[in-house]
Amino acid sequence: MKKTHIKLLGISLLLLVMLFPSCTDDLNQAPESANAIPGEQFFSTPESYKQNLAKLYAGFATSGQSGPAGSADISGIDEGESQYIRGLWLMQELTTDEAVIAWNDGTIKDLHSQTWTSLDRFITATFARFSFQIVNCNEFLRQTTDEKLAARGIDATLKAEIATYRAEARFLRAMTYWHLIDMFGGGSLVTEESPSTFFYPEYATRAELYKFVDEELTAITPLLKTPKSNEAYRVDQAAAWMLQAKLYMNAKVYIGTDNYAAAVPLITKIVGSTYKLHTNYNQLFFADNDKNGAQNEFIFAIAFDGLHTQTYGGTTFLTHAPVGGSMNASEFGINGGWAGIRTTAAFVDKFEASTTDTRGQFYTNGQSKEIKNIGSFTDGYAIQKFRNVGVNGVQGSDKAGNFSDSDFPIFRLADAYLMYAECAVRGAGANLVTATTYVNALRTRAKGNAVSQGDLSLNFILDERAKELHWEGQRRTDLVRFGKFSGGAYLWPWKGGSASGSPTQSFRDLFPIPATALASNNKLQQNPGY
Repeated sequence: MKKTHIKLLGISLLLLVMLFPSCTDDLNQAPESANAIPGEQFFSTPESYKQNLAKLYAGFATSGQSGPAGSADISGIDEGESQYIRGLWLMQELTTDEAVIAWNDGTIKDLHSQTWTSLDRFITATFARFSFQIVNCNEFLRQTTDEKLAARGIDATLKAEIATYRAEARFLRAMTYWHLIDMFGGGSLVTEESPSTFFYPEYATRAELYKFVDEELTAITPLLKTPKSNEAYRVDQAAAWMLQAKLYMNAKVYIGTDNYAAAVPLITKIVGSTYKLHTNYNQLFFADNDKNGAQNEFIFAIAFDGLHTQTYGGTTFLTHAPVGGSMNASEFGINGGWAGIRTTAAFVDKFEASTTDTRGQFYTNGQSKEIKNIGSFTDGYAIQKFRNVGVNGVQGSDKAGNFSDSDFPIFRLADAYLMYAECAVRGAGANLVTATTYVNALRTRAKGNAVSQGDLSLNFILDERAKELHWEGQRRTDLVRFGKFSGGAYLWPWKGGSASGSPTQSFRDLFPIPATALASNNKLQQNPGY
């Protein structure tokens, strides 16, 4: 039994996480030893409140306390593999038609073949990362109550500012719970009101977690800043609208009840806000996407900086791992490729051969379209989406080429356009004429052919989402919502472990609760089929 320690970024408690097995996987907490610094000391100055909020945001980008290796938040796995965005990406993309990987690290290939088990180390690490993020948010909220602030003599002006910080922390927690709902279903529901000493949380169903996130978003939206009025990388009301719309659009999957109609007014607010499409699709994923105009399309993005958020996850992973074969690493602003991830012919075929849709950023020189051997990087077209160079071709801030500056978009306006179009096609109260306009705005930007209203169908929308949003951590959720992730309705190369693709069991629509979490807390319930 291997203990894993999770360090609560400047919080008074350390979680005793046993990733193999794990206590924090089900959000338990325990007092830490002399290594911990009392929480009061971390909120001893006016500046400390904003600094601790920044640490919550950083939890989506970093993997530990000392850069890419050493003092990891989660041990028992390579530190880079435990990073939030990397774990999210592996589970949302590598399990689909959009990505395969050449590496043979542990159980990594089980993800694409959809043959994973409850012992899978990548799934276990991602579950632990979600728990880590939630517990950090809870502790921040415990330390910023009215009673705590009054005892510390916080003045009214700062207190009002901290109220916004608290709303943002609740949003970050809600987003993490959404990822938990989407990928794992039920689990433990732990908030700032839960005991801060060791206890075994009760099991909360998927519907109960859904209700919590929905109510949280309704409560905090008025407390957040209006769209585009907050500082860079901090959330605003549009982010809350987007997350709640995502929740509603997947309600049939989550709770068995269709709720697309409730998403439409939220999406309409987003589209009517001050966010706007960037003129160049490819620049959305460049190293300077915080200032080249892409930032005006990003409703919420995770900040990555080659000097200050050094990790082998996130966009550092997404700029290095897709480069190999005859590809020139310097064109991507990196010091070498990792020859790992590519895509399948099923994804390539979504792009019309007669057009030059710039969203199809395939590298084909020396690469075969078909994948005979997943372990060979040159089997399958490479994707050239994320780059550590700016619009002027200059490398990012880390001149050694190790770490990327490209920010990772969680929500962007183009997604809202496609969500609106999907609601229109589903007859949920959105206007089909407007929906066609939105779809064509994206296709025109990408130099693709315009479509007519009659072209809009559910299959068209699903394919358009793949073209616009591939490798942005959305594909698995989309395929599940459209009934094409598991089963045999849609096959792609090496799904189910066969070269031409084969049906998989429907229970694969959810990942298993890690066996180590179940061993730590017998109140948790395993998902059916595992």
